[in-house]
Amino acid sequence: MKTFTKSFAGASIAVVVVLFAAFYITDYSFDSTQKYDNNQSRGLNEYQATPIQRVSYGVPQNVDFTSAAEKTVNAVVHIKTEMRVKNSSYDNFFGAFRDYFGNPYRSGTYVAFGSGVIISPDGYIVTNNHVVDGADKITVTFNDKREMEAQLVGSDPTTDLALVKVDGIDLTYLSYGNSDEIKVGEWVLAVGNPFNLTSTVTAGIVSAKARNIDILGAQSSIESFIQTDAVVNRGNSGGALVNTAGELVGINAAIASHTGVYEGYSFAIPVNIVGKVVEDLMRYGEIQRAYIGVQIRDINAEFAKELGLIKIEGIFVASVVEDGGADDAGISEGDVILAIDDTKINSVSELMGTVAQHNPGDVVRVKINRKNEYETYDVTLKNQNQTTALVKSTDAFYNDLLGASLQKASNDDMSNLGINNGLKIVDIEDGILRRGGIDKGFIIIEVNGVRVNSENSLRQAMENSRSNIVSLRGMYLNGTRVSYEFML
Repeated sequence: MKTFTKSFAGASIAVVVVLFAAFYITDYSFDSTQKYDNNQSRGLNEYQATPIQRVSYGVPQNVDFTSAAEKTVNAVVHIKTEMRVKNSSYDNFFGAFRDYFGNPYRSGTYVAFGSGVIISPDGYIVTNNHVVDGADKITVTFNDKREMEAQLVGSDPTTDLALVKVDGIDLTYLSYGNSDEIKVGEWVLAVGNPFNLTSTVTAGIVSAKARNIDILGAQSSIESFIQTDAVVNRGNSGGALVNTAGELVGINAAIASHTGVYEGYSFAIPVNIVGKVVEDLMRYGEIQRAYIGVQIRDINAEFAKELGLIKIEGIFVASVVEDGGADDAGISEGDVILAIDDTKINSVSELMGTVAQHNPGDVVRVKINRKNEYETYDVTLKNQNQTTALVKSTDAFYNDLLGASLQKASNDDMSNLGINNGLKIVDIEDGILRRGGIDKGFIIIEVNGVRVNSENSLRQAMENSRSNIVSLRGMYLNGTRVSYEFML
């Protein structure tokens, strides 16, 4: 008891000392600050003409994501793709003669995963081209765990989009929003299957629009991405980007990452481009790509000064394609394009994204700055052949480099040969293919390792050649396989 009394008394004295010291230090600090402020009051008065505003930027608490998430999760599917992979020992044993043997390769199966978005009650599903490219089998798993096999309707490597179809009735689907109207800072949701986890919803804001991140490679590729900070990872590819009303505004396609996982930015293909590609694939089986007919470059402060521009705006017309739409309308080299219809144009990716929503034959109003005088021209967009014709996948087209006319292989031919894609040679002239001993009826399956089934996919595959070497694989209707390489 005595020991306790002594300890208690000692502790009490210590507490009093600590409190006294704290009070003294606090009082001294307060007095010092007061003295310092008084000494500096004359200098501070000089800045009182510009008052400082204190503002709190809190995250809005009245934003409700639940309704949008509820609409979306049942319209986003899990996609599994399977593709046969050649056995390397077989390939090495037969060497250059491997393609002349009638059966084919012993193979394993490579499995990959992604996401897709149902866009119609009867089972049309949009996804990324890289999710289904080269697939021998496509399996779709719905949010209620049902599974259905899907067929590839068509694809467009230039926008990294593909359309697949399942036999469905009254499926939950998403309606298109308007990606041109979304604003930087607007809330969006990303819905998909990251790391093979189904129905995952993340939220973020639109960080930027019309981003070109140079991932599609080919010169003809359309990159005008919506950038967001919604968390997107592997497996989210092909999933939905929706606004708070649950409307589809984009298809998630890529992330900016040094590690392969999310690091802060993700990118989606704007739904206005998606809708155009989907309509083309449904109606024609081929993308109707329109061109304004100019070579362009971005304008920065230094270049604007060099050009004598009053404002840093628009994009510079470096050259005009002869007989193209811009040439016909009167647009000249050295002009600065400011707007197309009601859309301001301040970057190459903005122009590409805007024109990509149109067909050959469409007329757009182009506002230009010509030596600081403003003019407007009506430009009729044309296709790559400088015509306004629309083409179907079954139409034949001529390729100068190959010296051949080709068309998409028929379903019967592909079924008989056990292939899912191909371009059939319907006529051949003197050129690379004829000199290589290839005749009419041959079906080109791959060019530079890329499966081809349209004029656009063939053109892009040939643009991907390395060291000016083009590698081509295909087969005749009797099943004979041929591999061929040539220099450009």
